[in-house]
Order: sequence, then structure tokens, then C-alpha cells
Amino acid sequence: MNTTGIRRKLHHFIDTIEDKKAAAIYTLFEENIKEGEEGYTDEFKAELDRRYAEYKKDGKVISREAMDKRIKKILSKAK
Repeated sequence: MNTTGIRRKLHHFIDTIEDKKAAAIYTLFEENIKEGEEGYTDEFKAELDRRYAEYKKDGKVISREAMDKRIKKILSKAK
């Protein structure tokens, strides 16, 4: 089973379990969950800051359609 299938099954399981079981699972993974909530890596934050500074400098933003084209082009080259 691939990761997508596993995640789908886990989401379904969590969405349908009893509150008591959900609390127990949360307790098991609480530290991991908190680490994920605490934020991004320093590298990712720096990249977001760089992009925001670039936006503030010239205010240019590309459309969703243009971004979709770029992504499709990159993905087609990767194949």
C-alpha cells in the first residue's frame, strides 16, 4: 500500500473512532504533533522571508494559471 492509501485509511480511522481512542492516539504522538505545529525549519522561514521581500520590492505576483503552466512544464521535464 502506498503512502497516500495509508494516510487516507488513517484519516478515515481517526475521523470515525471513539473520543477516548482519539485522545489516546494524541497522547502517543503529542510531541511529534507539537513539533509540527511549532513551525517551519529555519531554511523554509528564510525562503518565505526572501519571497516576501521580493514581493514587497516589486509587488509582482503571477497568476494561478501561469503557475500551473510552470509546474506542468517542470513535471513534464522530470519524467
